[in-house]
Amino acid sequence: MEEYTIVEKYQQGKNQTIAVRPYFNQDRQNMGLEHYGMALHEGVWHEENLACLELNGVKRFITGLNEFAPEVKRLAPGDRELKIKEIRRIVSELERELASNMIDPEDKEFWNKVTLLKPDNDKFWSRISMRCGNDPVYLDPVKDPYDRIKLCAIEAGGFSMISKSLKEAKTSPNPKKFYLDQLEETISTRTEYTKMRNRALVELEKMFDKNLNKLMYVAKVVDADSVQYTKSTPKDIIYENMDMFISGEGTESNRMRAAENFLNASKSKMEDLKIRALVKDSMFYRFITPKPSGWIETLDSGVKLGKVPAEVVTFLKNPEHDDLLKSLMDKVEPYWK
Repeated sequence: MEEYTIVEKYQQGKNQTIAVRPYFNQDRQNMGLEHYGMALHEGVWHEENLACLELNGVKRFITGLNEFAPEVKRLAPGDRELKIKEIRRIVSELERELASNMIDPEDKEFWNKVTLLKPDNDKFWSRISMRCGNDPVYLDPVKDPYDRIKLCAIEAGGFSMISKSLKEAKTSPNPKKFYLDQLEETISTRTEYTKMRNRALVELEKMFDKNLNKLMYVAKVVDADSVQYTKSTPKDIIYENMDMFISGEGTESNRMRAAENFLNASKSKMEDLKIRALVKDSMFYRFITPKPSGWIETLDSGVKLGKVPAEVVTFLKNPEHDDLLKSLMDKVEPYWK
């Protein structure tokens, strides 16, 4: 029927604090589109209907407005009660606005009196869809009841092509093409790297000005090409390399991970940094080496040090193994001059 038809509204005049935007990662290849801030080719759109699950012939749409949904039932009793109240309040308001149906959210017969937004109303829910491209799709839930419905559905995971937030898109191993941008939350996520990078740059400046020896060891620890750094390496080269590393232009292309790795290394004790650098360079010069057995062993004596470099570091930090630590230092330190 005509009353169930979802009419796309013009984007002009809508509040622009909530939008569905294309997600692209400059660190992931996507046919070159990532260089232009695009998720799709120009003029291409993806359209998806609201997802539903069917069990024993009964469809359950993922709307975020169904108090009988499994995700609501799994909540703790207090949280579940609050969630049900919120769902009924929203459904009551939407029923009033879309179907002129006045229902008290506290009514014991609430769902029996719902006419439009019943969880099993296939005729209504099957017409809810999202159409997304390279341009943002603004949602104004205050003015547009259908935008409010779509927002609830997106937050519940009702569209497989849209992440619930920028943070979810960034952390997903298989990110979706689009994400829900709620201004305050998205700005916070966007500035996470900026804040991490700035803290890392502050530590870089401190070491450059006051502790070049530590900066050399930090560079050895974070850079895959650790042997390029020695005490005679010009300090400006180390600074430039670490500045590029923090920006994701070094051996770690993930900018957030690069800045975080540098920051963590900069806060480590000199003893830990020196041993970590020792392990990396000892493996390069083959004073220690991985064996087919899975163990990393000393080449000359066959001492089992660990199965991964972190275990080797722990082994060498043990005071009981000071003799082995000194032996490796004597072999490697001449390369650091």
